[in-house]
Amino acid sequence: MDRGFQDAIVLIPGWATDFRIFERLTLDYNYLMPLQFSPRDFHQALLNQLDALGINQAAVLGFSLGGFIAAEFAVSSPGRVAELILVGMRRRYAQNILVESKSALHKNRRAWLYKFYLNCFSRSDAFSLSWFKKHLLKEYVDNLSQDELEYGLDYLAQHELDLEGLKKVNRVRIFHGTTDVIVPLEEAREVAAALPQAKFIPLNDFGHLPFLHPDFGREFYRG
Repeated sequence: MDRGFQDAIVLIPGWATDFRIFERLTLDYNYLMPLQFSPRDFHQALLNQLDALGINQAAVLGFSLGGFIAAEFAVSSPGRVAELILVGMRRRYAQNILVESKSALHKNRRAWLYKFYLNCFSRSDAFSLSWFKKHLLKEYVDNLSQDELEYGLDYLAQHELDLEGLKKVNRVRIFHGTTDVIVPLEEAREVAAALPQAKFIPLNDFGHLPFLHPDFGREFYRG
């Protein structure tokens, strides 16, 4: 999306979401978003697209599962990353959580997804929750396939952040909602503490989807 800016940012969605989750995000960048998203071969596909567009470096923002993909890209191709931005991240997901999630999806997919999505919002962010319910909730619950959801859980089971590799990435910012119930704040702080160059930005009363909050843009540019 050419939005009239000089710099580009790659926006990578998380588990059980797609590019539309970034619809309300207003940052001073042109946007690159995967319309057909899968972790499979993402690294090479992104390199090909950057080359095709003549973009030497781009900021890369990864949300949740997308953060693992963004981090892997930054470690493998640090020269193509102007800044790595991680949102809603932990170092790894516990195996028991992923096994329980997959089991719950098999038993009652719709009910479990509804609960998951509602847990992504803080109590103070009723506006964003209302927007999500109106525009994306039914679309995601009805149309995300069981295979796609399970593949995402399997991907998370096999990946963790390469903290040593990430120390070589010059610019890293980590945004995290203080009331995130999907990824506790303490786990995000641990990731930031392991990266001497990283700037950690706690977002007071934001949940797991902080970039939907009306004040995220202000926090993004603060300082």
